Amino acid sequence: MLAYIGRRFGYMVLMMALVSVASFIIMKLPPGDYLTSYIQRLEMQGQRLDRSEIESLRRLYGLDLPPTQQYLKWMSGVVRGDFGRSLQRGRPVSELISERLPLTLVVNLTTLLFTYLVAIAIGIYSAIRQYSIADYVFTTVGFIGMCVPQFLLALILMVFLHTFFGISVGGLFSPEYAMAPWSWGKGVDLLIHLPVPIIVIGMAGTAGIIRVLRGSLLDELRKQYVITARTKGLSERKLLFKYPVRVAVNPVISTISWVLPSIVSGGAIVAIVLSLPTLGPLLFAALLSQDMYVAGAILLL
Repeated sequence: MLAYIGRRFGYMVLMMALVSVASFIIMKLPPGDYLTSYIQRLEMQGQRLDRSEIESLRRLYGLDLPPTQQYLKWMSGVVRGDFGRSLQRGRPVSELISERLPLTLVVNLTTLLFTYLVAIAIGIYSAIRQYSIADYVFTTVGFIGMCVPQFLLALILMVFLHTFFGISVGGLFSPEYAMAPWSWGKGVDLLIHLPVPIIVIGMAGTAGIIRVLRGSLLDELRKQYVITARTKGLSERKLLFKYPVRVAVNPVISTISWVLPSIVSGGAIVAIVLSLPTLGPLLFAALLSQDMYVAGAILLL
């Protein structure tokens, strides 16, 4: 047992090392660096830096080092829990991430919970009411949810709710609570704003799980043990949840391997469209400005 745990831990360390290398390579792929982008912004404002100032800034940011030394310097800090300082904001990366990580986890975990609860309930209903009107409706909505890109669905909901109901669904808080300290009112305001991003991010995953559970449960309902139990007089509700549902749910559990990554990646795009204060917009801004320590830390996490 200890050997197995040790082997798995070794695989984990190796995988994290490979991911860190991949993250650093992604950071360095765009031409130039943060200083190049910074100088271009200054030149657009009519300011010019001489060569000595550029070289001093390059040394200050550690951009004068070769890529291998930059990676080793970054990783030596990561091992100690120090992700470096944001080149653009001048603040520790850990502070920037800690400000947005709790809300990111809230959005992702509630979306995951919503996805499975709704999908399992609808999947069971669609299987036992096969070819009913509700089954056709759920199937149609499910296919739409799988086909429509999440950012487009977010835009449609934003326009629809604002046009017909005058409701603004951008962000996770109302303006009066955005910068306010946490309180009961701010928590309630967060719950009011959560449904739209949860529905948008979780729509594709919910539709996929419905199809998996519906097909699996239909296969179980046709098996001989179900027919035998029904002929013995077992009630439909007890028969359904005691045997076939328990078996049909097993394939659904394995879907978390693709549902969770799709929620995390889709949440980043939706967060940009809906202006959510999560890690997605922070990563996008860091990639645009080539703020490599912020981008690398988020990719690594």
